[in-house]
Parts: sequence; C-alpha cells; structure tokens
Amino acid sequence: MIAALIRSLFGNDRNILRDTVEVFRENAEAGANRAHDDRSAALEQFAAEFAQTERGGFDRAIDGINRLPRPLLAFATLALLISAMVDPFWFAKRMEGLLLVPEPLWWLLGVIVSFYFGARHQAKSQDFQRSLAEALARLPERTGAASTQPQQSAIEKSALPTAARRVAETENAALNAWRDSERHKGADRLQN
Repeated sequence: MIAALIRSLFGNDRNILRDTVEVFRENAEAGANRAHDDRSAALEQFAAEFAQTERGGFDRAIDGINRLPRPLLAFATLALLISAMVDPFWFAKRMEGLLLVPEPLWWLLGVIVSFYFGARHQAKSQDFQRSLAEALARLPERTGAASTQPQQSAIEKSALPTAARRVAETENAALNAWRDSERHKGADRLQN
C-alpha cells in the first residue's frame, strides 16, 4: 500500500510534489536556463546589429569629405591670426563686414555647426561601441571557452560607475565617518 502511494506520487517520470511546488515557486534550474537563453539571444541580436559591413568607395569618399571641416576651421583661424599681423587694415575691413551680419544669421550658423559636430560625435560614438562589441564577442576565443568560473557580463560590470564600484568594494573610513556625521545632523534637525 505504501509502495503504491509512493509510486503514485513519484512514479511514471512524474513528481507530484515537485509539480505542486513549482506552481508557487519557480524551478531555479529552469529559470537559469531561460535566463541564459535570453542573454544568448540578446547577444546574438547585438552581434547581428553590429556586424561589420564592407564599406564602398562612395562611403569612403564621403568619410574623407566629412573629415575636412575641422582641419579647415583650424587652419582658417590660424590664417586669420596671421592676416591680422601681416595687414591689420585689411583685417579690420573684414571684421567691420562681420559686424554687419545680423544676429539671427549668427544663431543659424551656430545651430548648423553644432548639429554637424553633434552628429559626427554620435557617429564616432556608435563606431566605438561597435568595435567594443566586436572585441567583447571575440573575448571567449582569447580567454578559452573552457573556463569553469562564471564570467560577469559587461553590462553587469558597467552597471555602477567606476568610482561608486570602488567605494562599494573597499572600506573607506573617512567616507563612513562623514556618513555618520550626516546621519547625526539629520537626527539633530528632526529633534529641533
């Protein structure tokens, strides 16, 4: 009779007790497998998104043209300084002409230059992130995939700023004393 009860609870590749508990609590192993699958799928999606495509001649030509404004602005500024020293009267006439430019036109020029350099900064930032993702994707190849210790992901490592991570990892007596004094000040304020 007891054997029949145990067979009915645990037999036929079933575990009624486990199945009942899983209604209220997640199976940790299955949850870890699902989380691993989710992370793997996200990494595969990122790898596909940041896949390096071959750049054509037109793209390289436009990149070359896009690199011209900064050096041209720098050399033009140096040329203005040199022209002011060589022929001050010629330079003064040109500066008088600049005084006649209406203020809204200066604002428009500022917006155009800001958008140009902002877009360039964003493009360079995305290129940097793409190269960083490629390097991280190659990391298991370099360190050996047979590592038995779990690796902390780059997202988890970057969750805290570096300074905050350092403070969290080390004991700082001065910081603790400051925190205690702030707590006492707060308690004193509440009493008053």
